[in-house]
Formats: sequence, C-alpha cells, structure tokens
Amino acid sequence: MPELKPLQAGHAQAVLAFELANRTYFAASIPDRGDDFFDQFTDRYNALLAEHEAGVCAFYVLVAEDGSVLGRFNLYDLEDGTAVLGYRVAEQAAGLGLATTTVRELCRTAAVTYGLRTLRAATSHDNAASRKVLTKTGFVPVGPATPADLGGKSGTWYQRDLQS
Repeated sequence: MPELKPLQAGHAQAVLAFELANRTYFAASIPDRGDDFFDQFTDRYNALLAEHEAGVCAFYVLVAEDGSVLGRFNLYDLEDGTAVLGYRVAEQAAGLGLATTTVRELCRTAAVTYGLRTLRAATSHDNAASRKVLTKTGFVPVGPATPADLGGKSGTWYQRDLQS
C-alpha cells in the first residue's frame, strides 16, 4: 500500500526518476518544469528540504512499496492558518483514486500537524482530473485563477475549510 511520507534527503533519486518518467505526461495538463529544473535538480531539491525544515512549506511524497515515488503532495506558503495545496501523480497511478485518498490524508495532516484552517488550490480549466480530485475532497470553487497563477493557463481557485 502506498504511504505518504514527508520529503527527505533519501527520496532525491526517486523524486528525480518520478519527475523524468512523467515529464511529458505532466506537461499535457500543467506547465513543464523546463530543462533548468532537471539541470539544477540537486540544488533545487536541497532548497525544498530547507523550506520544509524551516516550516515555510510542507513537502510530501507518496511512496510505493518498492520505494518508487507515485506522487508529490505539497503545502506551500504556510502562513496565518492557510496554505496552498499542490500535487502531481504519476501516469501509472492516475485514475486509481490515489490522488483523492492522499489529498484527504494531507488535509487531515494540514489541520493536525500544522494547525491550518484553510487550504487553497488552483487548477487549469483543461485539468479535469485535478478538478475532480478537489471537488471529491471537499474543495469548492472560489474564483478565477489567472495565467500568472498557473504558469500560462487560466483556471479556477478552490478552497477547503479544514475546521468543518
């Protein structure tokens, strides 16, 4: 059974493999990270670990029994009881309910571990799978997301109250 784990230094190679294996799949619905992301992966990864350690963000990976990464689930900009949720799931794991189950788990973790009261998430209009996950996990649309919010695409911001 896959397990949601806080991002750790030991996950680096599995995260890089996940990102490389799914790059084309992700680019179909979200902006591509670009070659610089991969060229500077070690530095960027270490920066993520530092942000996680500082409590500015909370980064998680969904790890399969074989140690491979099936998804990344992140809470960005933790401040004043709120954070922004972001996630991506491997093509091989898409459609299995893992994103929905893991977002629900991360919502509980956000409230209990980080004391968050509200989560926000943005998704593009052409990302039907993400819209479905957000709706199934209790997020409601709250307004438009601009191309600046979504790396060049238009979409919708969603929000979930974690106290209900």
